[in-house]
Amino acid sequence: MTINRRHLLYLLLSATTGIATIVNKKHKPTKNISWAQTKPQIYKSENGLLEVELTAQETPVNIGDKTVYLLTYNGQIPAPQLEAKAGDKVKITLTNKLNKSTNLHYHGLHISPQGKADNVFVEIQPNQTYNYEFTIPEDHQSITGWYHPHLHGNTAEQLSGGLAGLFVVRGKLEEISTIKSAKEEFIVLQDFALDNDGKLMDSRMMSLMTGREGDLITVNGKVNPQINCNKGEWLRLRILNASTSRFYNLSLENNPFFLIATDGGAINSPQQMNSVLLTPGQRVEIMIQGDSQLSSLKMINLPYNRGAMGMMGGGMMGRRNNNNSSETLATINFVESNNNIEPLSLPNQLNSINPLPSPTQTRSFTLNHGMANGMAFLINGKAYNHQRIDTTVNLDTVEEWELINTGIMDHPFHIHVNSFQVVSRDDIPEKLLAWRDTVLVKRGERVKIRIPFQNFVGKTVYHCHILDHEDLGMMGNLEIIS
Repeated sequence: MTINRRHLLYLLLSATTGIATIVNKKHKPTKNISWAQTKPQIYKSENGLLEVELTAQETPVNIGDKTVYLLTYNGQIPAPQLEAKAGDKVKITLTNKLNKSTNLHYHGLHISPQGKADNVFVEIQPNQTYNYEFTIPEDHQSITGWYHPHLHGNTAEQLSGGLAGLFVVRGKLEEISTIKSAKEEFIVLQDFALDNDGKLMDSRMMSLMTGREGDLITVNGKVNPQINCNKGEWLRLRILNASTSRFYNLSLENNPFFLIATDGGAINSPQQMNSVLLTPGQRVEIMIQGDSQLSSLKMINLPYNRGAMGMMGGGMMGRRNNNNSSETLATINFVESNNNIEPLSLPNQLNSINPLPSPTQTRSFTLNHGMANGMAFLINGKAYNHQRIDTTVNLDTVEEWELINTGIMDHPFHIHVNSFQVVSRDDIPEKLLAWRDTVLVKRGERVKIRIPFQNFVGKTVYHCHILDHEDLGMMGNLEIIS
């Protein structure tokens, strides 16, 4: 690659300041930058408006000492981080420079599924530009959301190629003094399946039946990065599983931490834990206090067996996390500080979530695989049909859905637009009261959830968030009517 004076100046500026992209007030990417940088730009709303231009394209990326070729937004892995507040207006212009059609899904945001908002039925063809525009509700929860492609048939390929970024909505949680004073770090977990030339592996070489997993696991586009935390200081980790199929069973070398938020925002009170399982699409927020006795802690991915497809997955390429080994994802270093850090305690109350009332309608959804024009993944015995409405619900009602997994693999189940509460697993009441948009349904398990359908009507979807399973049919159309 030839580097001219402008490119050289850009590289020097990036190396010395950490700036990933030079932007104007409309958060417009600099022209003619064709390779990814290591630190994604953060785009924040100003005066009630977040206005961003995104370009989806293949880009050479340096990960470790190797150049690889991934799919990026604005040449960045992970993609630019978007931040807004409840009540803000959002305008996002997406230009598609991929060789296939694409679109955007705003995962976790409670916004309209119609028009130019969270409309997964929009198709942006190659070399086309599309303008998204929506307003975040005034009462929206403070969340760690994210955005990624969601065009049926292309979803898994494009997400596994790298197209994923955080979409943070800030609100009341940040007003709590301990949370506000904590050091905040975002962690985006991605894995990539690459050939010897650093190119994305052809899907025919991957196990789509089990869901593709890659040998290269990255944290914010890096391998085992270092995170520094002052001793005595609270560290707030906001973690996203942006992998297509890989589960992350996270531990800090068995040291306790405090869970403070799930997909849909803060839980009622901090919960001490030693590990947390993140399925594809899920997010958590955890708090750790810089230990005066420790110099560092490793963030470890513990083994987890999510099931198998027998001989259909056995001979395919791509590592799966069904083994007995652990792997280090990142290292947290506790460093001495010259500042006198006044220790603060986590408050007993973070939120005020009430259990949802009794449902007006109950439904049952069976998850399995079978034959439907070839191998397919099914909900209630049916593969996805774009034209068919599978479930119709009424606005301003609460429904209870029983999710039944009769297959031999775990399935994370995701519903667009409205978050829900988990009621029980195999009729055992769920202990943690929380808002979620993705729930794990283990093989052989029955999970009951309650969903309040609020504010927005229109057509959207629910599906397995192992996105190869979604593309192979495990998705349904949901219509919300008034």
